[in-house]
Amino acid sequence: MDLFTHVLIGYLLALGATGFQPGYLAAGAIAGGLPDGDVVFFLLARRFPMFRHHGITHSVFGVTLVALVGAFLAPRILPGSPLLYFLVMELAGLGHIAGDAFTHFSVAPLLPFSNRPLQIDADRAINFLTLGVSVGALVVLSSERFHVAFGVYLASVYLLAAFYATYFAIRLTGRYRIGVIRKGLPEFTTPIPTGNPLRWLLVYERREDGRLRSGVAQYRLGRGLVGAILRVDVPLTDAGTGPVGSADEALSRSYPAAREANSVLDGTYHTGQAMAREGGGWLVRWYSLEFAAFGRASGVRVDIDPAGAVQAHSGWLPTRGLWPRVDAEPRSS
Repeated sequence: MDLFTHVLIGYLLALGATGFQPGYLAAGAIAGGLPDGDVVFFLLARRFPMFRHHGITHSVFGVTLVALVGAFLAPRILPGSPLLYFLVMELAGLGHIAGDAFTHFSVAPLLPFSNRPLQIDADRAINFLTLGVSVGALVVLSSERFHVAFGVYLASVYLLAAFYATYFAIRLTGRYRIGVIRKGLPEFTTPIPTGNPLRWLLVYERREDGRLRSGVAQYRLGRGLVGAILRVDVPLTDAGTGPVGSADEALSRSYPAAREANSVLDGTYHTGQAMAREGGGWLVRWYSLEFAAFGRASGVRVDIDPAGAVQAHSGWLPTRGLWPRVDAEPRSS
C-alpha cells in the first residue's frame, strides 16, 4: 500500500478515536506513514534482515515502540494526553501493518519473536486507484483547511472514509469469492489481484522436466470466470530451429528469447499469446501478470520470421485482446 494512503488511514483512525483534535490527527497521520521510514535502514538490512523493508518497523513491537516514544515527545510539542497520543499512534501503526498485509506483499507482525508472514492477497502493493484518490484527497483537504466551512471539511473527510470502507469491502468480497472459485479448480494455486477491484486472476505455474507449464483464468466479481483459460507448455531453454507451424510452436520458440530479454518474466507469474502474421511468421507477446497497469504490462514482443528466426524486444505491452471469448479458439492453448 502506498505512503499517501497509509497517512490518510492513520489520520482517519485518529479522527475516529479522538474526534477533530489537530494534535492527535497530526500524530495519527505521521504514525500511519512512519513504518515506511525503514528505507533508511537498507544498509543495516544486509547484515540484520529484520531491518529490511516490511521488517521490524512493520511489526506490533515496532509500532508500539514508536507509539511509546511519541507519547513522551508529542505532548511537549502540542498539548494533549500522553495516553491519547499513544492510542492514536498505536492505532495508526497497526493500521499500516494491516494495510500492507491486505496486499500481496507480506509482513511479519510478530517480529522479532516470529518470522511468520501475514498476507491476505486482496490488493496490489501499489494500486494506482487508491494512490490517485489519496493524493487527490490530500490536495483537497489541505486546500479546504481554513478556507471552507468546518462542516464542508468534515463532509469531505467522511466521504473519504466511506470510499476506503467501500473499497476494502469490495476487495475482501472478491478475495473470498475467488477463494471459493479456486476450490473447484484445484490445479490453480494462486489468486492475483489486479488494479481493477472487480477483476482477479487465478494462476498455476510449474517448472518441471525443463519446461514451464502454466495456466491463467480470469474472474470478475459478480460474473464468475470469464474468457478462455490461457495455458502454456513451453521449454525453458531449447528453442529449436526452422519454420514455425503453430501457435504452440511459436510460444515454445519465443520463450527462451523472451526470458533473456526481460528478467521480470522469471520473477513474476506470466503468460504468452501467439498470433500468425499474414504472409508467414508469427507475433508472440509474453506478459507479466503482476507488473501491469492501465491496460499494459511489462513483457516482451517476439517477432518470428517465416524461416523461424527470432527477434525479442522488451517493453510495456498492451494487454487488449489477451482474453479471448469463451467460445473462441484461444491462440495460446
